[in-house]
Amino acid sequence: MGRIRRTAALGLLALVAGCGPLPAAPAVTRVSPAPAVVPAPAEKITYPARGHGEWQVAGGSPRTAGRDGTLLRYRVLVETDIKGLPTGTFADAVTRTLADPRGWTAGGTWRLRRVGPGRPYDFTIYLATPRTRDDLCESADGYTSCRNGDKVILNVARWVKSVPGYGAPTAVYRQYMVNHEVGHRLGQGHEQCEGRGRPAPVMQQQTLGRHGCTANPWPYLRGSRYTGPPGAYDDPQPPPDRGSA
Repeated sequence: MGRIRRTAALGLLALVAGCGPLPAAPAVTRVSPAPAVVPAPAEKITYPARGHGEWQVAGGSPRTAGRDGTLLRYRVLVETDIKGLPTGTFADAVTRTLADPRGWTAGGTWRLRRVGPGRPYDFTIYLATPRTRDDLCESADGYTSCRNGDKVILNVARWVKSVPGYGAPTAVYRQYMVNHEVGHRLGQGHEQCEGRGRPAPVMQQQTLGRHGCTANPWPYLRGSRYTGPPGAYDDPQPPPDRGSA
């Protein structure tokens, strides 16, 4: 694993993604060696409202998701202020989601591979504290996750707490947040519910409301790409997360 420190440099405005309009995130530089991390027994995940913007980068995975299509390499970073969740454990959960046969590689357009420190990459998946999420997304939100250019930012508050009334276990919501934000990186926009009682499209903003649809974390259902009408709802924004209890 390696330790990464964020600089304050800002780029150009980024593409709209995640759950709000987002300009470009700060650059991440200066990789330095870190001691090997031995996974600890499962414990409660804790985090402050704002971390220090320091990161542990997960090791790579030998597994490539998908057999056909353009190869995109991604790395996984976890903010060091997040306790009780080893970087490798989180990275493996992300990789399992992206390698699932119902995931983005099912259509033969994309292949996805996780790479480790010092390797070339096409995008980065961050697990960040709520206010560090705001820094990377450059939006005063503190609640949702987002995508900003080649940065996919997952809010640890949602990873731990899911959202009220989601209608499915936390593990399902975690799959949803990974696939939704990575979907933005793959060029997908927001979609709406297909109809009451139908599965929610993965690109629907299920974090803010399902509008009669049922929880669904997958872009492919029964072997076919599942979509809804393009567009987003004008759902109210919940207050920023204040950290773990």
